[in-house]
Amino acid sequence: MKYYLITLGCQMNKNDSERIGAILDACGFEEALDETGADIIIFNTCSVRQSAEERIYGKMVDIKKYRLVRPHLIVGVTGCMPGRDKKREFHRRMPDVDLYFPTHEMVNLPRWVSELRPEWSLSGNQVDDYLKVYPLRQPSSQAYLTIQTGCNKFCSYCVVPYARGLERNRPVKDILDEARRLINSGVIEITLLGQTVNSFVASDPENFSVQNPYHDHYAALLWEMNQLSGLERLHWTAAHPNSMSDEVIDALTLPKQVNYLHLPVQSGSDEVLFRMNRKYTREKFLEIIEKVKARRPGIALGTDIIVGFPGETNEQFEETKSLFRVCDFDISYTAQYSPRSGTLSTKLYQDDVSKIEKARRWREMQNLMEETVGRKNQVYLGRDIRVLVDRFENGLAYGTTDELKFVMIEGANQISVGKIVNIKVTQAKMWQICGNLLS
Repeated sequence: MKYYLITLGCQMNKNDSERIGAILDACGFEEALDETGADIIIFNTCSVRQSAEERIYGKMVDIKKYRLVRPHLIVGVTGCMPGRDKKREFHRRMPDVDLYFPTHEMVNLPRWVSELRPEWSLSGNQVDDYLKVYPLRQPSSQAYLTIQTGCNKFCSYCVVPYARGLERNRPVKDILDEARRLINSGVIEITLLGQTVNSFVASDPENFSVQNPYHDHYAALLWEMNQLSGLERLHWTAAHPNSMSDEVIDALTLPKQVNYLHLPVQSGSDEVLFRMNRKYTREKFLEIIEKVKARRPGIALGTDIIVGFPGETNEQFEETKSLFRVCDFDISYTAQYSPRSGTLSTKLYQDDVSKIEKARRWREMQNLMEETVGRKNQVYLGRDIRVLVDRFENGLAYGTTDELKFVMIEGANQISVGKIVNIKVTQAKMWQICGNLLS
């Protein structure tokens, strides 16, 4: 018996799919090479953009074809679509789906599959909490570790609180236990995941070390992670500006922290931020960035930006561009506003910025980012830098710097994969730094 997972969306969805894989593996299934050879196909969906949902509807055409030759096929849909589909409106558009469930209900898969196909005689035991399922990961030096799911922020454009529920934080003990297990398997870089990861509040603060210097629970967790022997690099995403306490900012200086912070701003206009329900101002965001740069000079900064939000004028868009220049971001992930059913922005505001204008503003932000990235990467030319090598292909090694910039390395070999090496930078392109391995 074989299963195949199709995952759309963020790193957290990928981590959730690894848990689904672990549950099915414990039942006796093997992973198929592709969907055409699977007995179970599960789609782990994203609802952030309409295009992601449309892809799932499109895949249902393929499912009809597969069923002609494999009538026993079980099809499941999980993730953000079922999570926010309280009235089952999306489900009705997918009549060929057998299992339709929000993420946290994945623990029921063994029972559901046994009910649908009793002749398969599944093994494995059901657990109560999906976050206690250890993900089935491919061998790697890097891993994602979910510490939090759900969100309490209720940004007016966002489906996450409806799709994943309110914020729920894992116990410190469970997080550290999973981190140690990852390190023992060869992982040297861990990325902590949460919807607003730095708002983490421990349910078991008694498991923080007595020597821990921090009172903010997230900063304290970062300190604990830094004490783990064998861990070389620590990253986390995505933070929320309102939870960037002074202690969290101080924790950016911990020795295993990558030299990068991703802090979504979404807009540089106070009026737009208010309509987005972001609960901070342009001035407040700039104060945070100033503190971050003062505490860790030279840190690389990333952000998320939405253009074309309802009511956004050209003047307000220009405020976003000016904020980008002031912050001097290393990278931004810019999205064109997409109305999502059930969110406050859809109920309160008319989507009055045309698609053509959204595309124009997106291109302007992209051009600004590319100009900035190209300029900032020149700083690396001729320098010796550290790189975590993550793959080797066609005689070249590839990896990321401490600032999470992509690197191509000459003179390395397969043995370098999974290790941190030093290189001399010979070229600094817009999206890639090139260099030679130093002995």
